[in-house]
Order: sequence, then structure tokens, then C-alpha cells
Amino acid sequence: MNIPVLHQLALNESPYPPLPSVREAMQRAVAQAHRYPQFYPDDLTEWIAAWCQVSPDRVAVGSGSVGVALQLLQAVVEPGDTVAYAWRTFDAYPLLAAMVGAGTVPVPLTPDGSQDLNALLVALDHRTRVVVLCNPHNPTGTLITADALSAFLRQVPRHVTVLLDEAYVEFARGAQLPDAAALLDRHPNLLVLRTFSKAYGLAALRIGYGLGATDLVARIRRQQLPFGINAVATAAVEASLRAVDELRRRVDTVIAERDRLHHQLAAHGWHIRPGHANSVWLAAPDPVDEAAAALTAARIRARHYPGEGLRLTVGSRQANDAVLAALAGASRHAASEGGAPGTRHDGRATAVRHNGLRRAPVVRSPSAHDD
Repeated sequence: MNIPVLHQLALNESPYPPLPSVREAMQRAVAQAHRYPQFYPDDLTEWIAAWCQVSPDRVAVGSGSVGVALQLLQAVVEPGDTVAYAWRTFDAYPLLAAMVGAGTVPVPLTPDGSQDLNALLVALDHRTRVVVLCNPHNPTGTLITADALSAFLRQVPRHVTVLLDEAYVEFARGAQLPDAAALLDRHPNLLVLRTFSKAYGLAALRIGYGLGATDLVARIRRQQLPFGINAVATAAVEASLRAVDELRRRVDTVIAERDRLHHQLAAHGWHIRPGHANSVWLAAPDPVDEAAAALTAARIRARHYPGEGLRLTVGSRQANDAVLAALAGASRHAASEGGAPGTRHDGRATAVRHNGLRRAPVVRSPSAHDD
């Protein structure tokens, strides 16, 4: 018998439904559902460009950030080329590469869950057409700093396009956060990828966008599906761009809950590093498999990588309290069975290694892939 899930924390979704003003805009658009949307999403492109303070010819819009990523690969990759990325990461990257006939070059993360930029540079060769960076990283939440990103971009060969996936950037704070859009003039081979799925709570409507040099964006736009962006999603994004202050307060609440989860789990003995996404990452050798079982017993669905890690989406306060209760028990059980969490089998302790909604931002889950 299937037991209903009380808290769905596997897909890094927002715990909040669309704002009332956004729902009203969606309802007005639904009343015109018998009409086609724009052939190409010109109005949406112009709104995003004005919001990001760039010209419209530097914006590509697609079906979620993953849709824009696919358009990029279709534009620049030929069969036999390769796509490089750190692994583990978002499950869609190898799937998208396979869809365009590209080989994949997965580069292991560092022991602390960071993307190994030096190893990624070494992996680039004459067949590489795209290298993917995810910042903040999915699933570990680690951050590539501004200095590290600039140094990396200076060393990437010009025949390689850098796909910088910033799906979680609204949840990252601090002076070290790159201003990726400001790098576009210096790096015409850079595409900065964003989404309205996470911080804006519009995951089901599938709207993402990319910022890049005009030549690169023009190539990506040639892969745009006619009538591919529906009118309800367009209306929701337009309304969301008018409600940035309300959405920022929601993001602040998610960040506060993320920090609360981090501190209380650490107090229970879990070894976690600070993360910069809307999730918390638990990594082996902490008892992540036991934690997954405890969450399942508590009817909480998280993103479990057996023997490797556990990604917990930050949910509502009630959901987060349920997580803390379940994992406190798992931590105590693991300690009684074989030592404190974060301790190697030989007994040695192991360290598991104010941006907000800017007006001008210039894997497989148990049942589905996450974006």
C-alpha cells in the first residue's frame, strides 16, 4: 500500500504557492486560453531584459532553465562533441547531452562537495563544446566565488561555451557571490542561466531564461519552439516582476529556515557545511542512508543518493520541524550502533567538507528529475 507523503522535499520547490497578485494574473490569462500565445515570446523577453537592465537581444527565453540549456546545446554542439560538468550534479545535464548526440565528461567533486575548477579545466580538449558550472551547486549548495569564477573564465578556450546555471542564485548571499551578468562583455562564450521555478514559485509553468552575448543568444533563439511559451506562464512572470519585494521576503524566510536547519542538525551531531541554495546537504560518512529511512518512515520525501548524500529542500516551518525530529532520531540511532555521525570506521573524526531577488541580476529524484 502506498503511504501518502506528508512533506515533499525532494525537488527543491518553493514551499509557497504563487502570490495572490500572480494568481489573479494567471486567472485572467486562462480566460483567453482559446487564443494562441505569441509566436515567439517577444514581450516576455523585453520584460526580462528591462528588469535585468540589458538589451533584449541578450536574453533567450525557454521552457524552464533546462529548456534554455537544451537550446544552447542544440545551437553549439555537433554529434561527437563533448559536454563537461562536475559530478554529482543536476541529473538533466547528461540527459541533455545525450539528446544532442554529445559525449559526457563528468569530473568528480572535491571532498567538500565543491566543483573542482582546476580539474574541469584539465578535462577540456578539442572535442569539448560546453562546460557546465552550477552556482550555487546542486545538490551540495557550495558556491564558486567571484574571484574563482573570473579566473576560470579567463582560462577556458574560446571554442568552449560556459553554461553557468544560476537556478539557485536568489538564495545566495554575501560579498563573494559573483555578479555573473557583469562578466558577459568580457566573455562572449558565457551563458548565464536563470529560472522562475525556484525563488518565484512558478515551477509548474516552466519559464527560464539565459543572458549572453548577442551572437550567442541569436544562435540559441534559432532553436526556439514557435508558440512554445504559454500565455499563463507569461502573465505569471510579468506579475512576479512587479512583486519583487514580496518575493524577496519569501526568500528571506527560506534562508532563515535553511540556517535554522543547518544549526539544529549540527547540534544533533550532523556534519554539514553552510549551503547557498534552498536546501541542506548531508554527506557520507554521516549516516545518510539511515537518515533517508527515517525520513521515509516520517512520510517525508527527500532526495537520496545511496551511500553518498541526502539533499533536503527547505520547506515550511512545519515540514522542517518534522525533518529535525526524524533526523535527531536517526543521529542517535547511528551513534548507538557505531559511533558518532561523521566518524570514520577507524574512529578518526571527519570534516565533511544580500543578494535576494535582485531587480537587476547583471539526480534523478525518487519520482522525477529536479530542475
